[in-house]
Order: sequence, then C-alpha cells, then structure tokens
Amino acid sequence: MLTTHFVPGAPDWLDVSVPDLDGAASFYGGLFGWRLAPAGSESGGYGYFQLDGRTAAAGMRSEAGQGPPAWTVYFHTQDAETTARASRDAHGAVLVEPAEVPDKGTVAVLGDPAGAVFGVWQPGSLAGFEVTGEPGALCWVELYTPDVAAAAVYYRAVLGLETSATPMSGGPYTTLTPGDADDEAMFGGVRPLADDPVETRPHWLPYFAVTDTDAAVTAALELGGTVRMPATDIPDVGRTARLADPYGAEFALLTPLPRRG
Repeated sequence: MLTTHFVPGAPDWLDVSVPDLDGAASFYGGLFGWRLAPAGSESGGYGYFQLDGRTAAAGMRSEAGQGPPAWTVYFHTQDAETTARASRDAHGAVLVEPAEVPDKGTVAVLGDPAGAVFGVWQPGSLAGFEVTGEPGALCWVELYTPDVAAAAVYYRAVLGLETSATPMSGGPYTTLTPGDADDEAMFGGVRPLADDPVETRPHWLPYFAVTDTDAAVTAALELGGTVRMPATDIPDVGRTARLADPYGAEFALLTPLPRRG
C-alpha cells in the first residue's frame, strides 16, 4: 500500500499542470478539501495542495506549448542522475534533465519506451507528500501501456520495481511493488492500453481515495469537471470512477472495500 515511508521505486510525489492554478485549487478544494499553499517566491508559482495541513499533491501553471494539462506521478530515487542514465540505457527518454530544487531535492522527468511520462524525486529537505491512503489523498497508481511485459522490464531496470500477477474477476492483474519489499508495499498496477476505454496514449493514472465515489462524481460535475468513466464496482477492490478536471487533467477515484483480516 502507499505510505509516506518512502523506499526506492515507490511513489513519493505528484503534481498537476494546468493553465489556471487558482481554478484548479477551487476544483480540487471543493472535491477533496485541499487548500493551496504557495511553495515560495522562487518557485515560479508552484504550490502545494494540502489536506488538513499535510501536503497531498502539488500544482503548477502550464505555459502554452508545454503539452496538455495532466497529472505527473513521481517515484522515489536515491540518485536522480543514475536513474536518468538507467532510463536511457533501457531505451527510455529523459524529458527533463535532473535539476536541483534549492533546499528541497532533485527532480527529473522521464519517459518509458512506450511514451508514458513520469518523474523521479531525490529528496533533500522535502521527503515527498505527507498523506496517502485516506480520503482526499493518493491511494493507487496505474500504468496503461501497449506491452505489459516490456514495461515490467523497463521499470525493473530503472526503478527496481517487481511485478506479479494477482487473480481478479476479469483475469490476472499485474501489480507493482518496490524491489525487496513484501506485498504490503504494493502501490499500483499495470494494464494493457487496449483495456483503457478513454485514452489511446500510454500514461500513468493516479487514484484518489474518497468515502463515496458516487457523491464525489456528483460534486466533480458541479465543480466543472467531466466524467470519463462512470462509477462502477470492481469485485474485491471497491467502487471507482474516472474523471477529468475543468482543464482536462485526468484522474480516478476509489472507495476501497474494507481490508480483510
């Protein structure tokens, strides 16, 4: 499961790039209860989305020509330079070279061989997000890719991730766990791009926990969002839906079933 006890390869940050950060703050504040806190005068307008005073995510204003509004998931690394080099060696891309964020850490943005974009974060004084797994916070991430086996090879080489097949009602589901960790550290999954009813490009999709998926969908619509996939039940998992914020950045909701045992 996602935690804030970060280990190499586990998600430790995420942010959304949108043309209107104040508008995004209004949307996500109404949906998740987030409040936007500026990151500082030298941050270029970057801000932290906080849930009850704890950082749950971040946001930035996108400029023309920087690509469509989107969420980016970042993974913990102990050495961003080495991870970027590993991406190149594994036939991926380095879209933004490792760069130091003063007093905070080092960031890089990478692309896997299929084109899915993700980031890595080497922490300094900023370890990562401060809350996960509870309503209004990240609870799962999912990669959609045209070749699940090839993606497993790449992410093992670059982030040290291990994959395993988990039985589900619709067939085996490929799950992701940091290397040398047990199943309790599982944080996401990989699905064939052909299974995605919404997108045709490879991508990472963040899931946020909510107490009531249907009520959250209604709230999102009232706040100007759109429904990309209606609320549906996933046996043994919970109730999920897929949305886009008013600017088109996509994300998913999940009301998880109570854990057994």
